[in-house]
Amino acid sequence: MAFAGSEPRRNVSATVVKLLIAGGFGVGKTTMVGSVSEISPLRTEEAITQASAGIDDLTGVESKTTTTVALDFGRITINPELILYLFGTPGQDRFWFMWDELAQGALGAVVLADTRRLESCFPAVDFFERRGLPFVVGVNCFDNAYRYGTEEVRAALELDDTVPILLCDARDRESTKQVLVILMQHVMANAALARR
Repeated sequence: MAFAGSEPRRNVSATVVKLLIAGGFGVGKTTMVGSVSEISPLRTEEAITQASAGIDDLTGVESKTTTTVALDFGRITINPELILYLFGTPGQDRFWFMWDELAQGALGAVVLADTRRLESCFPAVDFFERRGLPFVVGVNCFDNAYRYGTEEVRAALELDDTVPILLCDARDRESTKQVLVILMQHVMANAALARR
């Protein structure tokens, strides 16, 4: 029974959208998920030990002391009916077997790139291209790193003009939000093309 002036209660279930944040080792995936998540992100970081010597390439990220061994998880509630789940993938080659599991049910992905080690994002680009999963490239602009233009990055990665490329700062909430907005626009545009 509804009281006068009150609206009847609706039985609405939220739509959940799964997005991936992928890229090479030390590119800023954990940072990106943490910068925008409304909850304290789930992190599976462990200390880098001497046991990884010769296995993990620390070139360019020598000061890195931890690494993601499974995934990062964050959440963004757009409104009560739409929730984004963000899954950050592990970056090292030895954990790539988890990418297939993480990609199941995902609508799209951000490939985070570090221009100091651009080759580290090639496996992520190849992974999403092979699966036909829409993705954007976020070029994480690290302090004291040379800033390449988006078209220079596009040429280096051999991406066609349909893949959005943005400069971003994974530490900054607004910058990360902009990358996710462009990703969702790209996902919707691809879905509209597929319906034609």
